[in-house]
Amino acid sequence: MVEKKTAGFSIDIKRALIDREHKVLTVSRQCDLLELSRSTLYYQPCLEENLNLELMRAIDEIYTEHPEYGTRRIRVLLNRLGHDVGRQLIGNLMRRMGIEAIYPKPNLSKPSPGHEIYPYLLRGVRIERINQVWSTDITYIRMRGGFLYLTAVIDWYSRYVLSWRLSNSLDGLFCREALSDALEKGLPEIFNTDQGSQYTSESFISILLAKGIKPSMDGRGRALDNIFVERLWRSVKYEDIFIKDYQDGLELYLGLEKYFKHYNEKRPHMALNYEYPVNIYMRR
Repeated sequence: MVEKKTAGFSIDIKRALIDREHKVLTVSRQCDLLELSRSTLYYQPCLEENLNLELMRAIDEIYTEHPEYGTRRIRVLLNRLGHDVGRQLIGNLMRRMGIEAIYPKPNLSKPSPGHEIYPYLLRGVRIERINQVWSTDITYIRMRGGFLYLTAVIDWYSRYVLSWRLSNSLDGLFCREALSDALEKGLPEIFNTDQGSQYTSESFISILLAKGIKPSMDGRGRALDNIFVERLWRSVKYEDIFIKDYQDGLELYLGLEKYFKHYNEKRPHMALNYEYPVNIYMRR
């Protein structure tokens, strides 16, 4: 068993990391190291209801290709695939997946109490150097028997993925863990996010302000405000997730670990004159 920082891991991933045949560490000791209770280890969670999982897989593929599609169009495509479902169920599943159609629409929402919305700072700004702008987002990642959420932090200039984390819930902890990991590599001038509660919370914003980083937030429903992360999600899904069809959280974690290393160090980017992101980011 390899020792890793596990504070941001989901319970499912921690359970999967337990090696009951380990020659040195007992199961109890492994649970202690992973901060996982033995009762949680032996609890067998119910799998998601099969129909909903199948629908979410289909919605994920449609949304990845067409993030501007809302429940009406997605319903049409699902019906053509043989899924006789209504818009209400589709909307419920999309909310559970943490996604919504990306298209210009009135900003009718207000921040939750204590959650401040910051202006978008990047309109018309030329991205000319590393650590000028970082951004982050969350995406739904399917597995054969369930799903997890993935967050990542990316440097806009180099396209370098500075950190990433998986979670089985949409609370803000794994987002803050990813931010803290990224800040061990550098310090951006501007940090761009959407207006999700994970990023507007005082606990997230305070990390940025304490280091003199300017928060920037997308306009609601604007497709291009966080375009580099959106492109990253398409690459992750088309080049890895949809092809590999991971079985469980551990397999997914190990697969993404390999993919992001490839993305940073072995995948040439046309926008970088076919350089690797790591080479651009490490040129200080």
